[in-house]
Amino acid sequence: MSEALEIKNKCDVEVGKLVEKFLRFMEVEKGYSINTLVAYRTDIFYFVDFIFCSAGTVVTKKELSEISIHDFRHWLLARHKDHINSSNARALSSLRSFFRFLSKNDLLTNTEIEKIKTPKIAKLLPKAVDQFDIEKIFAAIPQVQKEEWMSKRDIALLTLIYGCGLRISEALALAKKDFRNTQSLMVSGKGKKQRLLPLLPIINKRIADYLRVCPFDIALESPIFLSKSGKGYTRFDFDKLVRKLRRTLNLPETVTTHSFRHSFATHLLEAGADLRSIQELLGHANLSTTQRYTKIDKVRLLSVYERLGVR
Repeated sequence: MSEALEIKNKCDVEVGKLVEKFLRFMEVEKGYSINTLVAYRTDIFYFVDFIFCSAGTVVTKKELSEISIHDFRHWLLARHKDHINSSNARALSSLRSFFRFLSKNDLLTNTEIEKIKTPKIAKLLPKAVDQFDIEKIFAAIPQVQKEEWMSKRDIALLTLIYGCGLRISEALALAKKDFRNTQSLMVSGKGKKQRLLPLLPIINKRIADYLRVCPFDIALESPIFLSKSGKGYTRFDFDKLVRKLRRTLNLPETVTTHSFRHSFATHLLEAGADLRSIQELLGHANLSTTQRYTKIDKVRLLSVYERLGVR
């Protein structure tokens, strides 16, 4: 049973409608991605579930308006057993957004959550994959993915992510028509913000190699990457492949689908690209987000110095 159905057993119809109004606002007005919307829905669902279990009755609009700072603290305390601080901070942010939306639209007023401090989060540097390991991963894909067309699909997808610095969701959303221009690619990112990226010849070649052996007829408007059943390829499926490759090659846990986007930025920086250009290519709203890669570059340089015995 889906969370959308289960939440109906925990709250009344009115509360369910408030949740759907909020999610609809986030989708249409804010332009949030499917993954972000799923995260918001999940966080709100588990909070409603917590209130339902604590009160022993279906959650109503009146109960939401009467939730105290102590209730919010108890909810966070309960989460601490199974969630890390970054996850708790995100869940708290989801609820803050939900209650602010209700208040701003005169649907319900409860400002108690504003009194809760956000859990401290360690600022972890994004991990890039060494170029040597990336080459090994590409070489191993045909060994792990036995069917030729699926192997070429995954090689094309990984080349696209690494060669353009795409998020997996951005890559999987691309349609066949998006590749008609072999020089550049228009990508719709977070908040539906678009950015124009250069297409390397190797990307075009591997996309063409995949399309040549793909057993399905892909319409111009349809997603270019397909699953074994002919439906859209999913992030879950590609993540599963990356985990399998990681185990096969005995690579560190930091090698994930998203790490290839980090690798794109880090390797560009190492090659002399300026931060402002990398910011544009990644679609970062703030330069401070991109500046994290300067720290990575220093760490990698120090690592090289140590291996060479440079003092």
